[in-house]
Amino acid sequence: MQQQKVAIVTGASQGIGAGIVSAYRKNGFAVVATSRSIQSGADEGVLAVAGDIRERAVAERVVAAALKRFGRIDTLVNNAGIFIGKPFTEYTVDDLRNMTEVNLAGFFHITQLVLPHMLRQRSGHIVQITTTLVHQAIAGAPAGLALLTKGGLDAVTRGLAIEYAQTGVRVNSVAPGIIKTPMHPAETHAVLAGMHPMGRMGEVAEIADAILYLENAAFVTGETINVDGGQHAGRW
Repeated sequence: MQQQKVAIVTGASQGIGAGIVSAYRKNGFAVVATSRSIQSGADEGVLAVAGDIRERAVAERVVAAALKRFGRIDTLVNNAGIFIGKPFTEYTVDDLRNMTEVNLAGFFHITQLVLPHMLRQRSGHIVQITTTLVHQAIAGAPAGLALLTKGGLDAVTRGLAIEYAQTGVRVNSVAPGIIKTPMHPAETHAVLAGMHPMGRMGEVAEIADAILYLENAAFVTGETINVDGGQHAGRW
């Protein structure tokens, strides 16, 4: 019998992360879901592991729990991240530390720990959630530290894709525009919708759909899919 595939999703307790967990479950995967505040639910196919992904010990615990419970790791979705938009001169040292630790160190720890298991299997898929602003900045929406850190993930996606191209491990990313999640109050939606050429915000399901496309696209690696209502295409 074919063994059930297993995905690890970081930043999984709400918003995009919760939507990704749901999408993978609907596609038959077992999921290890991790975030600082996540709690166990009724679905036995979802293993919740609480902790701060910027800490290497948490990443080690997530990987160990996945292997103990399900015996394998097929996909890693690096969704955990912090986005702080403000003028560059107004960022604080705490902003720099927090965004670097979560966006970059969090990615580094869990990805480095997952890769050896994928390499032994000769198969695996790693996906980063970045931001479309990496490809097209928007006047009036300063986000220097977000670009610095998420831009690093965008670059390393291509680097790791080439490094592991002949091992069976693929590496891709999805770059969202502004997605309708609880972090955006309803009263901001009209303004945020206007920041996309298509005139609306994105939906969580649309990010999950892009990830699942990449999951099944066996000949695609090193790719970033912009799910942004056309933001990356240029000025409008």
